[in-house]
Amino acid sequence: MDDLDKYIEKRKKKSPSFGENFDKGYEQFKIGVLLKQARLEAGLTQEQVASILNTKKSAISRIENHAEDIRLSTLVNYAQAVGKNLHLKVA
Repeated sequence: MDDLDKYIEKRKKKSPSFGENFDKGYEQFKIGVLLKQARLEAGLTQEQVASILNTKKSAISRIENHAEDIRLSTLVNYAQAVGKNLHLKVA
């Protein structure tokens, strides 16, 4: 465990609300990162994905950088646009 992980764990123990907000924010951040990685692996620009999805580049940027409250249909369409499939897991 690195120093950042230790700090996060320490803050979570001190403040349960910090832990809840951190975990939610981290999951949203992770979704955006995964989408961007998939786009880059496909060799596509944000403009190209926007064209495929019939939207604007700014919408793609918003999805990748602020992946909160994304509709499931948007995630499915984005994944298909970059040649991927979306798999959900409820645990």
